[in-house]
Amino acid sequence: MYTPAAFAITDRAILHDIIAAHPLALLATNGPDGPVATQLPLMIETGEDGIDRIIGHFARGNPQWRDAQGQPALAVFRGPQGYVAPEWYATKRETGQVVPTWNYVTVQARGRLDPIHEPEDARAIIERLTDAMEATRPVPWSTADAPGRFIEAMMRGVVAFRMEIGALSGQAKLSQNKGAADRAGVRKGLDAEPGGLALLDAMNRWA
Repeated sequence: MYTPAAFAITDRAILHDIIAAHPLALLATNGPDGPVATQLPLMIETGEDGIDRIIGHFARGNPQWRDAQGQPALAVFRGPQGYVAPEWYATKRETGQVVPTWNYVTVQARGRLDPIHEPEDARAIIERLTDAMEATRPVPWSTADAPGRFIEAMMRGVVAFRMEIGALSGQAKLSQNKGAADRAGVRKGLDAEPGGLALLDAMNRWA
């Protein structure tokens, strides 16, 4: 993705943290009729070889997994985002030379998608995803809480996969290219904006 230097996230740990906090990704691949994409909860696992891989699963009825196996794929994770109004900038009152924009945090992972057909390996991926999503619940659910035959039937309805990450990039566009007074105005505006606190927190961390 196009990433101006001021907005680039290069710290691998931060990229991993953003993915963990915002696991629902748009997974895009090329199909016979052009690009196709599915919203999927995904996570990163780091192997003993030190290589990062995306893991997840498709519904078996989704034809994307068949067309995508062994092919390049792109997973797009979207973090906090929101509109930035011109009225928030100090520059508006000084010169009027401002325009609206959109601030956001995003991570992109590229790699080759490989479906997992070995049942035990596929189940391990499903359980790893489940454990990660349930980790903060007061009483975490696990596949062991459901009848074995039910889980086996559910497993037949999905196709787990791994995607070895060939390139991982991130961008935090958070008004870093503005002056201190304008950045302060954006923070004040977000603090008063319904739903703006997540983007404000991102600004306080990275801008």
